[in-house]
Amino acid sequence: MASISRANLEVVADKAALARAAAERVAARLAAVGGRGAVCLTGGSTPKDLYALLAARTDLPWARLHWFLTDERFVPPRDELSNLRMCREALLDRAPIPPENIHPIPTDAASPDEAAARYQAELKAFYGAPGLDAARPLFDVVVMGMGPDGHTASLFPGKPAVEETARWAVGVPEAGWEPFVPRVSLTLPVLGSCREMVFLIAGADKRAPLGRVLAGETLPSGRAWTRGTMVTLADRAATPEAGHGG
Repeated sequence: MASISRANLEVVADKAALARAAAERVAARLAAVGGRGAVCLTGGSTPKDLYALLAARTDLPWARLHWFLTDERFVPPRDELSNLRMCREALLDRAPIPPENIHPIPTDAASPDEAAARYQAELKAFYGAPGLDAARPLFDVVVMGMGPDGHTASLFPGKPAVEETARWAVGVPEAGWEPFVPRVSLTLPVLGSCREMVFLIAGADKRAPLGRVLAGETLPSGRAWTRGTMVTLADRAATPEAGHGG
């Protein structure tokens, strides 16, 4: 199983170069999808430019690709904090994607736990089995990010959601980082069920957590894994000196 390491770390100049490098990797993987494909998108500010570049591509099998979220803030879909809103504005509403191929986390549920249960059921129906098969990944690509505290998706250090292995999605009643709103998150085994996991890490506030992960500390970002290909893309501002030969 692959996780973030110096072996899969690629350092680029800045955030714009990060988006371009990620777009080429993700587009190459999706262009090669032979049948129905699935992509899992992260929220936050770092992937916006990647999503805009993907939206402009004309070489992707848009009609055959389905879009899911790694996690969501438990807010209405048009709320400014919504990951879905950002993904729609940057990509999903700009590319020729059939509406039925977009799979939001249902924040109209009565609680984060109910939303997680409903999303788990949707994921299992899409996958066509109640359990994950290592030989048949759920996603073609999962885009991941890293928070300044080392969290990824809505899996925060010291919170029980990061330890979950049985459920596919969980409610997160208390966020460990701003914005402090309840969340819903996919779990590490489900996020890891992919052909390629692409971590996007940008900005000086990510240098310390990336250094801790590269040193082997068990922050949530460092615990993310896949049996597929792991790609860690970081800009220079986010990279510890040892990470780029300095």
